Amino acid sequence: MESKKGLINYLDSMSIFILGVLFLGLPLIITAATTDPFTLPKQVVLIAGLIIIFVAFGVKAILEKSVKLRRTPFDLPIGLFTVAVFASSLLAVNRIESLIAFFPFLFTILAFFAVVNFAKNKRSVEFLQASLLTGAAVVSVLTVLSFLKIYVLPFEFAKTQTFSSLGSLLDQAIYLALILPIAAFPIVQAVRSGEQLKTFKGTKAVFTVAGIIILIGLVITVYQLVAKQKPAILPFETGFQTAFAAISQDAGRIAQGFFFGSGFGTYGTDFTRFKQASFNMNQNLWAFTFYKSSSFILEILATTGILGFISFFYLIYKAIKEKPMLPALAVAAVLLFLLPFSFLNLVLFFILLGLFSANIGLRHSNKVYDIELQLVAFKRGLISFESVEPETKQSKSVMLPIFFSIVIILVAAFTAYNSYRYVLANVLFQNSLIAAAKNDGTQTYQNQAKALEIFKDNDAYQRIFAQTNLALANGLANQIPQGSSPSAQTTQTIYTLIQQSINAGRTAATISPQNAVNWQNLSSIYRSLIGFGQNADQFAVLTAQQAIVLDPSNPQQHIVLGGIYFQLSAWDRAAQEFQTAINLKPDYSNAYYNLGHALEQKGDLKSALSQYQTVKTLVVADAPSLKKINAEIEALQKKIDGGEQPNGAPTNGGNLEVSTPSAQLPPQNPPLKIPAPEAKITPTPTVKTTTTTVTPPDINQ
Repeated sequence: MESKKGLINYLDSMSIFILGVLFLGLPLIITAATTDPFTLPKQVVLIAGLIIIFVAFGVKAILEKSVKLRRTPFDLPIGLFTVAVFASSLLAVNRIESLIAFFPFLFTILAFFAVVNFAKNKRSVEFLQASLLTGAAVVSVLTVLSFLKIYVLPFEFAKTQTFSSLGSLLDQAIYLALILPIAAFPIVQAVRSGEQLKTFKGTKAVFTVAGIIILIGLVITVYQLVAKQKPAILPFETGFQTAFAAISQDAGRIAQGFFFGSGFGTYGTDFTRFKQASFNMNQNLWAFTFYKSSSFILEILATTGILGFISFFYLIYKAIKEKPMLPALAVAAVLLFLLPFSFLNLVLFFILLGLFSANIGLRHSNKVYDIELQLVAFKRGLISFESVEPETKQSKSVMLPIFFSIVIILVAAFTAYNSYRYVLANVLFQNSLIAAAKNDGTQTYQNQAKALEIFKDNDAYQRIFAQTNLALANGLANQIPQGSSPSAQTTQTIYTLIQQSINAGRTAATISPQNAVNWQNLSSIYRSLIGFGQNADQFAVLTAQQAIVLDPSNPQQHIVLGGIYFQLSAWDRAAQEFQTAINLKPDYSNAYYNLGHALEQKGDLKSALSQYQTVKTLVVADAPSLKKINAEIEALQKKIDGGEQPNGAPTNGGNLEVSTPSAQLPPQNPPLKIPAPEAKITPTPTVKTTTTTVTPPDINQ
């Protein structure tokens, strides 16, 4: 009996210790072994730690012959929010992408329940708080050292004054701002009661020192945000506009969009589909794609719909309603409405909520208490929930605890296996990027192929693999001496690489069909095959049009489509696309430049000259571009004066360039048969601009 009780106590202590290690280590964990050195390693460690904790929880249930769960005032709103997020992922426009994003979010929620079910005494709560403070203090020390140009970490990317182990100074500022009140609150209370700082001992002394260090780190972080590295945050006007458009203007899924949004973790799709053309007038941000909204609450509205928004708002309301409220939660509640939250900051929010619940349990047993799950007669239901009372301790069936533990172990095994596959694929892909930087095409290809064999449902991997195959095929084709015929093996290798490139591009568009980047990538592949593959020109246009459907207010998409028409010598259609780009962004110098060249090739030299002169007024502050356009204006003026005809396309350079393919396979006669786009193409609508209406034409007309 004593040995069993000792083992139970050991499991409790071990779980609290693991939680403490997680709280301390999460903000510090970085690695160069993954494509994302900041977020993915933190997710892996959190998932691994929580798997161990919940397996221990299952073993404890068997030893106690009962399944005891701790009830809190926040269980219902958290449960509703989790269900809303999961439903949004199942119904997402990019389902696979959203489900992948939901997986680490689920462990964010489980972190709350881990804290609640193991931190049941004052000592445990103070240990976890101290762990949070220690981790934040170490982050602050690293910030101070980096600010002083003392670089202690071995990574090259860490050797900068603005380095943050969280990956972003803004995320770090939020993190430190949320943790600082944990140190400040007990100190303020003690001072108010008449204590002097010099008399602080033990926990109060530790909290005081940590608080001072964290405050210094926060001040330096905020200073660097203001003076050195201003964060790129989506303006609230666009955040509101895209959020409400996502839940009200999603054609074909109005009801789904309203109730469930576009799908958790897919805000980047909402941004490209619903941003307005006026956003292009923001000179600093117009070319960015934002994957987070202006604030977390607006992102939740866009991606999880009205149900996710209401359930999360309900959670915030319940947290604020509890008295006295934890100051850190008050800060979090404000920042959630004002700023975007990273994965780690969302984890921290639920950890703080868990610590708040644990503190409530220390004061009010009627608000936070243990319940016991029991197997009962069917007339009362299969499972009942009853408060744990001393008199209920008697001979109990171990069936439910065993079943409960088996479920935990199976879920843990499934989670561990799939997490391992995901991380291994990511590490292999990172190795491929390192090989690519060394210009090692063989290792690049092999590592990417292995990564996709392990985990194929990542559209970014598929996109890059498609471009790798295309680059290898292009390089192999260009090695063939001019005028000679390649061997049968070389021809087959080139054709295989091209097939793989197209298939990977099509797979990316299938995984995330509402992602404009996937269609732009597929279009670039077909564009590189114009003259080499049958119907490559039509496929390039068709997929570029789909990219425009999904990113209609982006002038760069029209530059790309116009460039395809330019490549096909369809000058009128190229000019129409370039004009549309101008209408979307009237100060876009490269759009006028491309339009000028389309008109010049068409033979309308005076109109082309007018466009070049407009370019000149827009690039006055850009010396290389100004020099280039002056030379082209002078050359064109001579053509006009001398009656010469234009000959050939211009030479690209500077910030002004005519859209060209990233690679170009040599023409084949007859062209080889290539696969058509596989994913469903949305009919291209009429593109409305402020001054003209342009319908994408048929290039065969």
